[in-house]
Amino acid sequence: MTNPEVALLMLGLFILLVLLGFPIAFTLLAMGVAFGYYAYHQGGPVESFSDIFNNNIFYLLNQNTYSVMENPTLVAIPLFLFMGYVVERANIVDKLFFSLYQAARNLPGSLAIAALLTCAVFSTASGIVGAVVTLMGLLAFPAMANANYNKSFDSGVICAGGTLGILIPPSIMLIVYSAIADLSPLRLYAAAVFPGLLLAGLYIVYVIVRVYFQPQLAPRPQTDDVPPPREIYWNLLVSFVPLTVLIALVLGSILGGLATPAEAAAMGALGGMVLAVLYRSMTWTKLKESVFLTAKATAMVCWLFVGSWTFASVFSYLGGHDIIADWVGGMDLEPWQFLVLAQIIIFLLGWPLEWSEILIIFVPIFLPLLEVFGVNPYFFAMLVALNLQTSFLTPPMAMSAYYLKGVLKKQIELMEIFRGIMPYLGIVILTMVLMYQFPGIALWFPDYLFGVYIP
Repeated sequence: MTNPEVALLMLGLFILLVLLGFPIAFTLLAMGVAFGYYAYHQGGPVESFSDIFNNNIFYLLNQNTYSVMENPTLVAIPLFLFMGYVVERANIVDKLFFSLYQAARNLPGSLAIAALLTCAVFSTASGIVGAVVTLMGLLAFPAMANANYNKSFDSGVICAGGTLGILIPPSIMLIVYSAIADLSPLRLYAAAVFPGLLLAGLYIVYVIVRVYFQPQLAPRPQTDDVPPPREIYWNLLVSFVPLTVLIALVLGSILGGLATPAEAAAMGALGGMVLAVLYRSMTWTKLKESVFLTAKATAMVCWLFVGSWTFASVFSYLGGHDIIADWVGGMDLEPWQFLVLAQIIIFLLGWPLEWSEILIIFVPIFLPLLEVFGVNPYFFAMLVALNLQTSFLTPPMAMSAYYLKGVLKKQIELMEIFRGIMPYLGIVILTMVLMYQFPGIALWFPDYLFGVYIP
């Protein structure tokens, strides 16, 4: 077989192993080393045991591991994770959810709206889809079930809302994208603000409109035991304002050029601990849990990077990237056709793969073509960021559905969750269409803050 054929075999085997349930990070690593051993084989007989390791794939693996550890952009990841875990354990989110519910109780689907708003706020503080979906599954789903909400409808709200954290800054996914595409994380954060708010707003509009025409999905709450307005707004003030101020300070310091993402993340981690102390919820046990979960998630992300970069390097060395790039380049496409084709491919990849593998392995295939088709790389990044929302919502992977199923267990069937999240896929696609028609949704804010982008 020629090398490009080996590259396609490598990709096909990887997708097959992922579908069979093998751990993604170590599957990437194993496939990269195995096929890399073939790709970088220097020939000659193996005369001793040490000759087995006389292959450049091991040097590549070592360099990739070192590159991940020394990358200054990636330092922000564990700090943002720690901020999210501390905030999660500070009991702020449950206060915020019920305060938002009381404030919105006169709107159709008030509990669902409160869940979406809480997801959006908590997602920006956490950026961990699994943590947001899990916590809201434990917090919001029982409340909506007790109010006789439709279970499938509830699950769709929680799964879709929980994915907002990979889009709305400060987003870990955007940090990863900046490292891969060599783009400014500041511009990426600025570009993601309005698309993220637009998507969250469309989710809320959808909930209100659907419940208005199908009120049986979310019955109006009983009028008994309603706190006085002053108490409602006071509860909302003490739960909503501190968290949003912390997020605003973190994001504002990044966009204002006062701090790097890592420095702002460190400030956010400290601010999260201060909030936990002020709410009298910080204990030694909770602090240890936050540190442990941060270390665990960071290790997973780091090994995912090492595996993905090793896999991508070998795949490219074998000619896999060239096959796809030549195929796309030889189709004589218009810029809009290239954008549509790229997004369709990324959308389809979201069925078997998670956002990290798509981002690290496949997005670099399209990056060299952006200049050929005259596409703004930050605009393309926002299309990809929106599209990657679907990787959490499309079966069979649909990780947000599995996160929710994991905490609800027998309370709901997986197919009910899948039915609930389908409308939100359409909303994501609608948002992408709107952003394509009106690029200023993504580009106006970064151009205003940092000047018009010049390649």
